[in-house]
Amino acid sequence: MEYIMLDRESLNITLFVNFKRHQKVTKCWRKIDGKWCIKEIAFTDEWTEKEYEQLIGYLKNTIVTGGMVLGAFYNKELKGFASVEPSLFGKNKEYLDLSSIHVSEDMRGKGIGKDLFLQAKIWAKEHGAKKLYISSHSAVETQAFYREMGCVEAEEYNQEHVDQEPFDCQLECLV
Repeated sequence: MEYIMLDRESLNITLFVNFKRHQKVTKCWRKIDGKWCIKEIAFTDEWTEKEYEQLIGYLKNTIVTGGMVLGAFYNKELKGFASVEPSLFGKNKEYLDLSSIHVSEDMRGKGIGKDLFLQAKIWAKEHGAKKLYISSHSAVETQAFYREMGCVEAEEYNQEHVDQEPFDCQLECLV
């Protein structure tokens, strides 16, 4: 696996031609009456071409504004990526936002997500963060990954994330 910092010019739809964003979800975490519980919620997440185009726009903006986008390549094909936004936030300006981390379905379970997460933590620390903030998909498998990475429920919620994705789990991780 080769990890490469991506630049604005390298981000285009052909970069994602061999990337498979597919996740079959059967159970999700939900906070009900202040307590976390697992609910039977079934759906499939699969990005459309329009969603890839939107993603590319977001990632380009991350780079232009001084953030980080890291790609994981296997045989010169993108198989994973992570992005961290550049602006510190929170009442103590201690958080940086891990705005995305995804591994292609065909390469999950090989440590790529862990490597990307650890590199994101290093970058965040080098850029003044004390904590990485994650507004995470609530799927049981996704939450298991983040718990394995040392994430806990965020002490301070980012309201913009909550408003955009009300079913996401708001997490943090010390860097």
